[in-house]
Amino acid sequence: MWITRVLSTALLAVGLAAGPAVADSSPSPSASADSGAPTQAGTSFRTATELDQGQQGTAGGSTGDYLYWSFPADAGQRPDVKATVKLPDSHAAQTWQIDVYDGLRRRQSCQYGAATRTAAQGAGTVELACVLRTVRAWSEPWADDPLPGTYYIRLTVLNLSSADLGQPVSAEVRADSKDIGGSAAVDGSLAKPLVPGIAVKSESGDGDTKTAVLSSFGSDGWSSGWWTDRWVWTGIGGVLAALAGIGGYALTRGTGRPSRVPPGA
Repeated sequence: MWITRVLSTALLAVGLAAGPAVADSSPSPSASADSGAPTQAGTSFRTATELDQGQQGTAGGSTGDYLYWSFPADAGQRPDVKATVKLPDSHAAQTWQIDVYDGLRRRQSCQYGAATRTAAQGAGTVELACVLRTVRAWSEPWADDPLPGTYYIRLTVLNLSSADLGQPVSAEVRADSKDIGGSAAVDGSLAKPLVPGIAVKSESGDGDTKTAVLSSFGSDGWSSGWWTDRWVWTGIGGVLAALAGIGGYALTRGTGRPSRVPPGA
């Protein structure tokens, strides 16, 4: 009976400790687009318009332009990028594509989603989506894994007729993410997130007059720390293993001296 009580008490304590951690790993509701949402897009990586996660950006342009936005993504998050292009009233068939690049400007493949779609002749809109792989806290230099830092969105048309070139279009872009949690955690972490100008900022001293051009989300301490809910489940496993060892010993140790052994032996 005492083993049963010990097991029940330990499991209750572990469950109470794990509850907040599990709740923290659940995805938080995305912030709605506010009045300060950007209404234009950049034309290159260097001029990409910054977006916060959950914020919707809009922009107007001409068919054939390259439109760029950027947003932050941290370790354990799985970014989800969506774009809607509003086409002119009269046009031929057009193929649009959305590409996502990491802080090293490496194109990241989509885990799923329609990143390239063809709008039929006269269609009013075309919708694109790209769900990336989960951002890792650390990776080998030769790997192409997504890492914490700035991510760039590029929206463009791949093929169109010469008559449609230069026609006005408008685009809506939104970047959200789902927190995957400790199941995607890895040992190790980056010294700094991959954001514009972070190397310049790291090398500059207090007396140096050189300033770094950093994005608004590229400051020290931006990336998440070493804690993940994987530590909680590791602790749960350790406690259960210890209790199993104690219970097994109590069940197999017996009552002491075997009855068949003579007292004087």
